[in-house]
Amino acid sequence: MNNQVINILLVEDDEVDVMNVKRAFKKGMITNPLYVASNGLEGLAMLQGEDGEAPSVPKNRRLILLDLNMPKMNGLEFLEVLRNDPELKSIPVVVLTTSDEDRDRIEAYNHNVAGYILKPVTFSNFAEVMATLNKYWTLCEML
Repeated sequence: MNNQVINILLVEDDEVDVMNVKRAFKKGMITNPLYVASNGLEGLAMLQGEDGEAPSVPKNRRLILLDLNMPKMNGLEFLEVLRNDPELKSIPVVVLTTSDEDRDRIEAYNHNVAGYILKPVTFSNFAEVMATLNKYWTLCEML
């Protein structure tokens, strides 16, 4: 099993959900670095770097946890830009959202997401989802 660090970018505008992810990481002893962007534009800036600066999310072994319903640039718009960028298009993305709309699910999978997960209502279920995801990405061979 590969124990290398995975750099996780959480693109999420809801502060309660950000807090839940951080709490779930702590509860599940997930020690991978977690970077947080509050919308798609901020997420892209963190992945690409700005004004000649290096990206704030290291370029190797990246994974994105993506909400869909956000201001400025929503998750589907973010996926469109991400998948059309040669430097970023191979980053695995797991959608973590409240949207149970078939059209959102279909559109996300059309942009090659690794998974589409509805946000659990209770924290214990949320922590269980994060622990399961951690097991999954620990087993995956990441670039």
